[in-house]
Amino acid sequence: MSDADELAAAQTIGGEVAESAVGGSAGGSAAGSAGGSARGSAAAELVAAVLAETPIIDGHNDLPSVLRARAGYSVAGLDQVGPGRQTDLPRLRQGGVGAQFWSVWTPPDLPEAQAAVGALEQFDAIRRLVAAYPETLVFARTAADIRRAWSEGKIASLIGVEGGHAIAGSLGVLRSFARLGARYLTLTHGRNTAWADSATDQPGVRGLTEDGRAIVAELNRVGVLVDLSHTSKDTQLAALAVSRAPVIFSHSSAFAVSPHPRNVTDDVLEALAAGGGVVQAIFLADFLDEARSQWTAEALAWAKAQGPADGTPGADFWKPAPRPSQTPEQALAEQAEATGPASPFARLGEYAEAHPPPPVTIATVVAHIEHLREVAGIDHIGIGSDFDGTPSLPEGLQDVSGYPRLLEALAERGWSRSDLRALTGENVLRVVQDAEDAATDPLFA
Repeated sequence: MSDADELAAAQTIGGEVAESAVGGSAGGSAAGSAGGSARGSAAAELVAAVLAETPIIDGHNDLPSVLRARAGYSVAGLDQVGPGRQTDLPRLRQGGVGAQFWSVWTPPDLPEAQAAVGALEQFDAIRRLVAAYPETLVFARTAADIRRAWSEGKIASLIGVEGGHAIAGSLGVLRSFARLGARYLTLTHGRNTAWADSATDQPGVRGLTEDGRAIVAELNRVGVLVDLSHTSKDTQLAALAVSRAPVIFSHSSAFAVSPHPRNVTDDVLEALAAGGGVVQAIFLADFLDEARSQWTAEALAWAKAQGPADGTPGADFWKPAPRPSQTPEQALAEQAEATGPASPFARLGEYAEAHPPPPVTIATVVAHIEHLREVAGIDHIGIGSDFDGTPSLPEGLQDVSGYPRLLEALAERGWSRSDLRALTGENVLRVVQDAEDAATDPLFA
């Protein structure tokens, strides 16, 4: 595993081992109390009105992977606030979420056939999640479905597939995923595919191969959004040049504010806007702040130099799903008995005690969103938090209840009702509709 792979792993669900080091979800309740004290302000009143009209459409949440790693894919208990996760139904309600793209994620270094199986397991988990809580969640495929969910007071549940490796180079798999409800495909994750380059891998095809262009064309044809988060700049520009429908960045922020390879450069933002797309701002602290990213790199280097911690469970970011004969509880017990060499992440808590990480706050997220707005325009921005995909989050945004605090900060800086509605959901609704309209053989009905 390369340094880039290890950093990417730290920023996915495997980062749970470092949760105590970088904040985790424990701070959410305290932040919620602090936010509650400002509810009487004009900004809070404006935000409440906005969320009543246009709830949050979040472009990226990794709860399905957390369910695999920590619950054996059980969906029980999500109607209560629980430890070890950043997402549950009460906090989604508290945060004003009206639609969520649940992420179907598999590790990019899995053999592609295994990644396809893992993706199907994640589809199944999302479907079971929605079925288990019909009073709160409803499955959605279209912009009309999202609006219908809002009219019923429910949270629309959509699916995004995070990583083109999961289609295993097969248009048949891509179409099957579309029939199962996938509404976007992220072309890569942390490693290149044979047909597209990742932002955190070495240059490969430097754009899109002929197969890559055909995959983009097929996504357009069947009505699945092209998602360019995780991709290299060359691949972004190539996809923007050939896509007939607007594209999205489901969870990325502004390179000009923090020069992390996962963020979007200004020229790409301009091209995105010209094509009618949307960039959904991520909350992952290492991407938002250069000093925080450097701290993480230094912490990992220190941890690796210390060697393994004897007896610490091995860092397995993709724990086995329960076998057919196992209950979730039996699978988790079997995993707990497995030991192996410790990941460097297991020592990050030690490093953080002596060297606290640089703080990242809501103001940092605001700076990114305002830059995205300045370059791409108010009609081309949204929110893609990456909750439950990282323990490294800004103060005040440690769980899904935190969106109103972010919106209040924007309102206090002069954002209008229509500006906030564009950010929370109207822009994403438009792009979902545009992908539907561009489809010549839609598979979302």
